[in-house]
Amino acid sequence: MPELPEVEHVKRGIEPLAINQYIEEVEFSDAVIKGKEIGKDTIIKQMDLPMFKMYSEGYKITRIERRSKYILFYIETDEDKRVLVSHLGMSGGFFIVDTLDDIIVPNYKKHWHVNFKLSNGKQLIFSDIRRFGEIKNVADLSVHSSFSDMAPEPFDENAFAHYKHQLNTKTYHKKPIKQVILDHKVIAGCGNIYACEALFNAKIDPERPVYSLTEEEQERVFNEVVKVLRLGIENGGTSVSSYRHADGKTGQMQHYLKVYKKKVCPVCGGPIHTKVIAGRNSHYCPHCQK
Repeated sequence: MPELPEVEHVKRGIEPLAINQYIEEVEFSDAVIKGKEIGKDTIIKQMDLPMFKMYSEGYKITRIERRSKYILFYIETDEDKRVLVSHLGMSGGFFIVDTLDDIIVPNYKKHWHVNFKLSNGKQLIFSDIRRFGEIKNVADLSVHSSFSDMAPEPFDENAFAHYKHQLNTKTYHKKPIKQVILDHKVIAGCGNIYACEALFNAKIDPERPVYSLTEEEQERVFNEVVKVLRLGIENGGTSVSSYRHADGKTGQMQHYLKVYKKKVCPVCGGPIHTKVIAGRNSHYCPHCQK
């Protein structure tokens, strides 16, 4: 699943060619159309397709933001303002191209689902191989429940104070630290890959309950999460499966991973172990992480 660094790079790839452009037409794939016909919310959520078109076509894209793992398109006309809230799911991606054939990854070309045709002649295409991604068209973010209790961005000055407050609540007191830093109510945007890497760098066993961590260890975990997310952004995100930039190119962060899907610890030379914590595979070194 694309995490914060990957989503940030998708957003950066879209922005230069989509900002201040009008959405002239929205086209849906057969899979989206047929899904709606049988009562499934395939990609387009909580709105029928004619209404989605009505509240998108003719609107100008005025701003594009990333919030945690979401990409937000702020769109408006003279009379109305709305937000397209998109999540890439497990294998989704946005591509901005001249034509569908310009998507260089065959699977993404084949599994396109929404095509926003822009006033500059570009096509902003959402593709999703597994169809777990989504796009919602909302009047404002207050109607989207995920944003009401989301933690600040990890780079914000108040993010650490929020994180510390959450760790001190009964909700998280007995939970494994790995599970807690994956919770968007605690840290926004930290997914499985970066959580594994951050805990390795912090030398903390992913299964340790929050209450067992000292103040210094809690701070170390947070700082390492921020560092590894920044490193992920600097290196274009991690392409270990299907993730691609908006131009179809891969990220390079996979070359800097130390424990995620690795066999040997780069520090002690011992074996990397894997265990399931909160439903996610956790990769760690039992010798280096205590």
